[in-house]
Amino acid sequence: MMEVGSKVVASSAIKMALTATRQEENILKEELFSNYGVKAVAVDYGGEFITSVGKIVERSVVAAKREGVIKDTHAEEGAVAGAAREAIAQLMPKALGLNVGGKIGIARHKDHVSVAIFLGIGLLHLDEVAIGLGHRAVS
Repeated sequence: MMEVGSKVVASSAIKMALTATRQEENILKEELFSNYGVKAVAVDYGGEFITSVGKIVERSVVAAKREGVIKDTHAEEGAVAGAAREAIAQLMPKALGLNVGGKIGIARHKDHVSVAIFLGIGLLHLDEVAIGLGHRAVS
């Protein structure tokens, strides 16, 4: 088994965010855990971008705790929230004032935590897509 660091964890979060179905999520989760020991989860979201920011952070933390990706501690919740906010900051220039919808992928191995946000940005019939990625270390 190869050494698992921030690159594997970040790519795992991105892969989770790109899944199309719950079945695909579950298959990928099992594959990531058995191949790398990476715990992962994905969760959908959508709405107007500005009002969705808080919901995206909250859904990230709740999903990560629910699926056992993180423990119920301030440090681990803060790592997921911080990584989610970093990912959101990367998306803000494209999404500000528009409707968005997509998926959040969260992955963790030991002290590496990554949050990837894949979203579709709607403007009439002209859709844009973007990915934001945040990483935190937690001990």
